[in-house]
Order: sequence, then structure tokens, then C-alpha cells
Amino acid sequence: MSLWRRHGFGNALLPDRRRPARDWSPPDPPPPASSPPGLPPPDPSLPGWSLPLLLDLLPHPVVALAPGRLVRHANGAAQALLGDALPALLRHPILVQALDRLDGASVESVDLAMDVPVRRVLRVALRADRRAGSGLVLLSLSDRTEQDAVERMRADFVANASHELRTPLASLIGFIETLQGPAADDAPARVRFLAIMEAQAARMARLIDNLLSLSRIQMHEHRRPDGSVPPAPLLRRVADAHEPQLRAAGSTLAVDIADGLPPMAADPDQLAQVLHNLLDNAIKYARGPARIVLRAEAAQAGSGPSQGGVVLSVSDDGPGIAPQHLPRLTERFYRADDGPGARTGSGLGLAIVKHIVGRHGGRLSIESTPGQGTCVSVWLPVRPHGT
Repeated sequence: MSLWRRHGFGNALLPDRRRPARDWSPPDPPPPASSPPGLPPPDPSLPGWSLPLLLDLLPHPVVALAPGRLVRHANGAAQALLGDALPALLRHPILVQALDRLDGASVESVDLAMDVPVRRVLRVALRADRRAGSGLVLLSLSDRTEQDAVERMRADFVANASHELRTPLASLIGFIETLQGPAADDAPARVRFLAIMEAQAARMARLIDNLLSLSRIQMHEHRRPDGSVPPAPLLRRVADAHEPQLRAAGSTLAVDIADGLPPMAADPDQLAQVLHNLLDNAIKYARGPARIVLRAEAAQAGSGPSQGGVVLSVSDDGPGIAPQHLPRLTERFYRADDGPGARTGSGLGLAIVKHIVGRHGGRLSIESTPGQGTCVSVWLPVRPHGT
């Protein structure tokens, strides 16, 4: 029995013309025909025709539908591509319309987008077998998510970069003109202007780096990571990297790691980027010295979409964030203008965190009380035993 049937996906499809999939069987193979000239006759001792066997031999994702649009079989490539999203695909309005107008004499092809849990773009080619007693429909799937992400990345990068780079670039041009004119012989002004120009140039460099990083993450967001990351070494490494920044700000960092935490199912570099961004925000947006806590603990009941998991969190005793800003903090270029760091941030740090957490199948939570501080938590699944 296929994985899809074993988990009951075969019945989670369309209500019309429903019939148990076990009542369907492939039609009897046609009588053996004479072999083409130059080829030996077929060997009657070879095993009989098997639809699941043939589909599993294909490297391309293919799904076979029985009468009533129940899943007969999804090969390994289709299971790897779709995961548990096959029922959602078969309920997609564009695919339902294509199945309704399908003609057995032709191949129907449609492009569709699935936005839950992450955006995925597929091209589906459909072919029906209209022989008597068959009713078989084959769906051949092509994953076009990366091509779609590249096209959107180009458009987004041009639009965002042109908008966000305009202010620091205008500032640089203005200071250069001043240094070439009235301040040409003013040494103190030249030193002050060069420092401002350096800060503006660094801001543009950070903005471009963050935009490129966000685009790369979105390009592969539909692929779950297959790495295994122990929490304790990761947190200690991230904490050590922020020592100079903490010292300069006069803030302190406490690392609290619960005992016996299992490895997380994660990309180590992306998970480190999540913690770096959260610590950067905690240090940057605090008014004066702050006490920051970096914590890893086992998930409690109700803290994640399933049992188990690990919760990573960064909390501080800074000024906090006003409630009206919380729903929009993960939007691109959104800055809560309550703190001094709002003038220097790119507005992309939490957007990057959101997309990385989404790729990992995790959950992001932001809690803040003005005057008391902020806590940002990330729930992540753990690596199953034996994998």
C-alpha cells in the first residue's frame, strides 16, 4: 500500500463521484503483439504489469488518479516534492477545472501556485486513459518555484533597492559636493563629513547584503532543510560572536540552555542568522545598557503545531515596542520609529527571520510590553530519532 493510501490521503480529495480506491484495478494488459522486426519476442516469464512499480521507476514526479479522482499512487519523486500537500493540490480550483475539461485524446497543462505553508509554483500536465474500465488519469508535475522566485527577486530587488538606496546616495552626493566646494579647505568639517559618508556607505552595503540574503532564502523556502543542529553549540557560538557589540553598547548577555535538548531539524547557517538578527535588534534598539537573555528550552504543550520541538528565544529589558507596531514588524522595510535604532536599521532583519522560520516549518512569536522589554521566540521541530 502506498504512503498516500496508508495515511488516508486518497479520500481527502473531491466529494463528487467518490468510490473506494480499492475497487479500482488497472485494466487487463492487451494481448501480446508480434515483436517489431529485428527485436526478440517478449519473454512470458517476466513479471506482470504493475502501475506502482512503473511509476516508482520514473525520476519525474507523477501521481495516478483512479476513478472518482482518488489517489491510486504517487511515486517517490512526487512524495518528496509535495510532502503532505497532495490533497491541497488536488483541491486546487485550477487543477479541478483542468480535470473537468480533460479530453483523453490530448494533454492538458496548467500552471498553479500554492501559498500554504510556503509559496510553491507547479506546472501540471494531465493525461486521461479513456479505455473502457480504466478511468486512469496521470498527473506529471514540474516544480517551477525557483524560476518564479528568480523572476520575482529581480523585480523586487530593483524596486526595493532603488527606493531604499535613494536617501543614503543623495546624502553621499551632497557631502561630496560640499567637500569639493565650501569645505574644501575646512579640515574639521572634512573629518566630520567623511565619517558620515562612511556610515551612509556602510548602510547601503548592509541593505544590499540583506536584500540578496532575503532573495536567496525565498528562492529555496519551499525546500525543508535536512541538517541536524544541536542547540547548545549553536547558541554559544552566536553569543561569542556578539561580545564586541555587547561591550560597545554596555549591555550584558546571559545564555540559558536547558539540559538534554535534542538536535533540531535545521540549516545551521540559516539558524545562526536568525539568532544573529534577533540579538542585533535587542542590542541596537535598547536605550542604554540592557540585560539580554538568549535561551533554548524544550517546547511546552501548545507552544508549537505538534508535540515536541525546541524553543529559541531572545529577550531584553529594553523600552519595548508599542502594540500597534507588533503585527507589522516582519514586513519588509517596516521600522517602528519609537527607538533610536529605527534610523539605522534596514527594516529587513525580522523579514529574513520570518522566511527562515517558515522554511524550517517553525513558528515565530513576538511579545512586547512598553517599558518592560521584548521577547522574540522561535519554535522549531526536532530531528526524528534514527535520522
